[in-house]
Amino acid sequence: MTITHLGRIFHVAGRPTVSDADAALIWIPDGALVLDDAGTIIYCGPRDARPAALPGPDDTIHDHGDAFLIPGFVDTHIHYPQTYSVDAYGGGQLLEWLEHCIFPAEARLADQAFAAHAARDFTARRIAVGTTAALVFGSAFPHAQDALFTETERTGLRLVSGRGIQTVGGESAAPLLTSESDAIELTADEIDRWHAKDSGDVDTALLQVAIVPRFSLSVTTDTLAALGELYTDVAARGVYVHTHLNENNRPGTGEIDMVKRTFGVESYLDTYDGRFLPGSVVGGAGLLGRRTIMAHAVHCTDDELARMAETGTSIAHCPVSQQFLGSGTMPWRRTVGSGVTVAAGTDVGAGDEWLISRVLADAFKVHLSEPGADSVAIHPAQMLFTGTLAGARALDMEDRFGNFDVGKEADFLVIRPELWPPLESILHHGIRADDEITARDQTLFALLMGLREPAVAEVYVRGRTVTAPS
Repeated sequence: MTITHLGRIFHVAGRPTVSDADAALIWIPDGALVLDDAGTIIYCGPRDARPAALPGPDDTIHDHGDAFLIPGFVDTHIHYPQTYSVDAYGGGQLLEWLEHCIFPAEARLADQAFAAHAARDFTARRIAVGTTAALVFGSAFPHAQDALFTETERTGLRLVSGRGIQTVGGESAAPLLTSESDAIELTADEIDRWHAKDSGDVDTALLQVAIVPRFSLSVTTDTLAALGELYTDVAARGVYVHTHLNENNRPGTGEIDMVKRTFGVESYLDTYDGRFLPGSVVGGAGLLGRRTIMAHAVHCTDDELARMAETGTSIAHCPVSQQFLGSGTMPWRRTVGSGVTVAAGTDVGAGDEWLISRVLADAFKVHLSEPGADSVAIHPAQMLFTGTLAGARALDMEDRFGNFDVGKEADFLVIRPELWPPLESILHHGIRADDEITARDQTLFALLMGLREPAVAEVYVRGRTVTAPS
């Protein structure tokens, strides 16, 4: 049995770098995406050029008309306990916002009924905006994490998540804190219970677990040493690491200076690289690697970027939240030029946009506004790459999803412009160049910049429709 989806197809094919994404951009105005009954892609190309054996006698055809078919969005940094915090006015930058808004909000998930409600709403919002895969910063409370994994498994989305680990903090963070021993025990238990729980095989699982210290200021050297030991024990099982890095550089009282002063280290990254003792002396095993994703990385040194590239550590780029908290602008040219994979993250709730294409739109704006020679107009193919294939690469699952290459699992969105008239208008009436390639790029740019949630008509993971929990 085969299943054929007809529509206008955009994707970034192969395994390009972000700099090569424009050359890898595929545009098929009259396209066909053909899947087998397991949801694996067996053909992507013009509908009239399908091999003679396709469609087969038992083929099901879904003709989406003028709708666009694009890969599912990948969100590499989003906070489940902040589902209701996108309106959180704290009157300050990162550390003040955490203290006054976020720690109290996250403490509400101690209530099991509230946590279950948040898990349902969080999962439904993911589906509404077409986020088929997400790296989710989790709750401190095990029952809340259980609710998140349960809801996600029920819908069939992809999820990597881990409980937020905090062993030190101020008064407002107190409900989220655990002892050093409990931090490790609870994290290890979550790994044992949920990592690849849906299939039993990390290579096929939709549900996976990460080790998630909130950031260096929320843990001690003892915590970091114990987490390094735990990660050494479970890394071969495909467990992830997710945390924050170099977000706020306010002199003296900001995150970066506080980390350096608290630990006596030369760089923020050292605390995650096992060099968390004074003078950046090695104190234990590190947390960097191919399945480690650092959120923000706005103010990295060249040495930090080089070390991340060396270890395969990726960056979740969150321009929306960086504007909201006054964190600055991650230097695009220098960061991608370092060889580090840069994927997109909403950072809900500091980010007030759930839709990855809105993050990509903000990335275009902020990087065009970088000063002097650093200014760059990101190509629309690079935007699409950052929100899809780069996310799959950051999650070390590029072989499974992220584009429409034959053999991959079919995670995709059906975008119907008529469901959001402003998008339909710019696609139909916008100026297009006579040159086909330029016109293609202009169409993709209009799609990404103009896309809004109502136009996300259908969401598929592994070729199966995903619907919101009731």
